[in-house]
Amino acid sequence: MAAEIHSRPQTSRPILLNKIEGHQDAVNAAVLIPKEDGVITVSEDRTIRVWLKRDSGQYWPSIYHTVSSPCSCMSYHHESRRIFIGQDNGAIVEFLISEDFNKMNHVKTYPAHQGRVSDMVFSLQSQWVVSTGHDKSISWMCTQSGSMLGRHYFNSWASCLQYPSAVRMFTSASLTHMFRYDNDTQHAFVGDYSGQITLLKLEAQTYTTITTLKGHEGSIGALWWDPVQRWLFSGASDHSVIMWDIGGRKGRTLLLQGHHEKVQALRYLHLTRQLISCSVDGTIVVWNMDTQREEAPQWLDSDSCQKCEQPFFWNIKQMWDTKTLGLRQHHCRKCGKAICGKCSSKRSTYPIMGFEFQVRMCDDCYNTIKEEDRTPLATFHEGKHNISHMDMDPGRGLMVTCGSDRIVKIWDMMQVVGCSIATGFSR
Repeated sequence: MAAEIHSRPQTSRPILLNKIEGHQDAVNAAVLIPKEDGVITVSEDRTIRVWLKRDSGQYWPSIYHTVSSPCSCMSYHHESRRIFIGQDNGAIVEFLISEDFNKMNHVKTYPAHQGRVSDMVFSLQSQWVVSTGHDKSISWMCTQSGSMLGRHYFNSWASCLQYPSAVRMFTSASLTHMFRYDNDTQHAFVGDYSGQITLLKLEAQTYTTITTLKGHEGSIGALWWDPVQRWLFSGASDHSVIMWDIGGRKGRTLLLQGHHEKVQALRYLHLTRQLISCSVDGTIVVWNMDTQREEAPQWLDSDSCQKCEQPFFWNIKQMWDTKTLGLRQHHCRKCGKAICGKCSSKRSTYPIMGFEFQVRMCDDCYNTIKEEDRTPLATFHEGKHNISHMDMDPGRGLMVTCGSDRIVKIWDMMQVVGCSIATGFSR
């Protein structure tokens, strides 16, 4: 049915609906069960749990299953009720969940990696399970035969994966941490610990490296692909989020800086043009992407200040010729020029370029910024717990977060994301 969009005030905050406790170690992934008042969690304590909401309003485990190794990630496909669990020992275990979510049967175990499985996704269309691991590889295996179809090695740990698919745009199934895979074209985005994102085309027994994306200065913590706009979002340990305009084919990137810690979870809501990002310190940021934004400039190289022309400290010749001490180099975030501290004494936010915090500006650029240019284009909320994974059900306006504090939180995000989508699901 057609979706109805209802305006919501942007000053509202997420409402904590439930807090689930019971795990004995870090909760590495949690997903909302579509059309059900339920959550599936996996943990370092080696347990897989399905939590259903009881008449009391509290969540209790209807399934409590222990496996042989700590659970690092999962991919859940709701239509088939198949769930794949990545483990610390490198194996992936497949289970089939019963219709009433009270029983789970083992289907198959896949020897996917030689080290911890960092991320994975199941593709029903291709009958593949694609995964990344700490053995610096991506592997893809056939779920029908259980055989390995292919493997590719990177120079550093493969930390996350995206397998872009229009089918998954409105579902919470198969959320992954650092990897995205396209069911239609069998392309995969893989983020690694060096800060690089690699685009691969996977085929049976072979693969092709399409391109690499470089922009982060720290390990990639999360990826999200929007198949409509053909935008890739990445979050990293450098506290930043980058939007890569893949569909535009012009190399356009937008930098978003609104976190103080590593970004671990991302979700783009196409209907409202909003991006939700979460970091390990519990910060939840909602970015307005329905606005004209500017690319941050590339930093320029220079041996002297591009404003006052004083030499930087490595410019020995000019220091000798002018009998002056060298200065430390800085950069203006608005124009990208190499400048000294005296010529960049001002600080300002500049949200249109993604700077929600005050950053260094040269005096000339600072004077061009009007007060309306400082209007925030993001809202900031406190989750009050460590967030290493997040899942959303946009149809019901629900979000679930989990992390190393062993707590799972379920949030009502209707007042935050700017609209509600009337889908017929009961809340």
